[in-house]
Amino acid sequence: MITRIVKVSTFIIALILIIGVSAYFTLTLIIKSEDTVIVPDLVGKNVLYVLEILTDFKLNAKIKGSEYSSSIPADHVIFQEPEPGSEIKIGRDVRIIISKGAKTILMPNLQGLSIQQARIILEENGLHLRELSTIYSKNIKKEEIIAQSASSGSIITRGAHVDLLVSKGVRPKAYMMLDLKGLSLEDAIFLIEKSNLLLGEIKFCPYEDKPKNVIVSQEPLSGHRVFESTFVNIIINRKHGRMGERYLHAAKGANIFRYRLSDGFLKKHILVRLNSSELSIDLFDNFAKPGEEILLIVPKNHDSTILLYENGKLIKTQIFDSW
Repeated sequence: MITRIVKVSTFIIALILIIGVSAYFTLTLIIKSEDTVIVPDLVGKNVLYVLEILTDFKLNAKIKGSEYSSSIPADHVIFQEPEPGSEIKIGRDVRIIISKGAKTILMPNLQGLSIQQARIILEENGLHLRELSTIYSKNIKKEEIIAQSASSGSIITRGAHVDLLVSKGVRPKAYMMLDLKGLSLEDAIFLIEKSNLLLGEIKFCPYEDKPKNVIVSQEPLSGHRVFESTFVNIIINRKHGRMGERYLHAAKGANIFRYRLSDGFLKKHILVRLNSSELSIDLFDNFAKPGEEILLIVPKNHDSTILLYENGKLIKTQIFDSW
């Protein structure tokens, strides 16, 4: 009887030991499987995809550097450590090397592109812009590429410098600057616009030995070579208006500027600009009906020039003096 009890007790103890050992190893395997992952194959994959997948695996990506590769495109992984299939703990680092693409490439064709487009393409291919030269061209639009130092399709090394020749568009017409001295402002503006030049700054300076309200100086000087759309600055023989005062706040009376539009059917855009030595303001800038009369107040205590434009064309000028 005692022998039987001893056998049963021994069996129960052995069974408990076996269950305990099995539970230990099972728990160890479960814990171990939760703490480790299998490193995926990253070679040939885009770096953004690699960063995403390593994050999902709870691993850290460490970029060791970058190298040229003729077989793996730029921004793709060419080397990893540990190797694919390795078992590592979560939170560990996976070191990778990124491809810079092939060291030599075919030079892209930049002719006919804008400067902005050319810069983007050069940057995308690891090339650098060195010199940007410009030349007038009748056939190529302004800011388009005419030629490049490395011909398209030729083999070029990444990091190389490229020179570009860019069109400045059609060469502007050149004129000999007219002599405006002694002319009235209205006559001078007529000649300036007729020569495809632009009216620039108007200044005033009094000269007792010269006729009043005529041009006494100009820039550019007469006889000089000027191009289309060049600004012409002039000085008129007139006294300065009062310094620091605003025209719209004048107190000592006023002059009246009057203009009536011609008859017709369509509205016209009217711009009335007041110029003086210290101020240039638009007194009227709006559309007006045919036959409509425009009345504007011009202060008497300032020397003023009124310029009236009808649909962008100068129609009338009038000078108001304070002396």
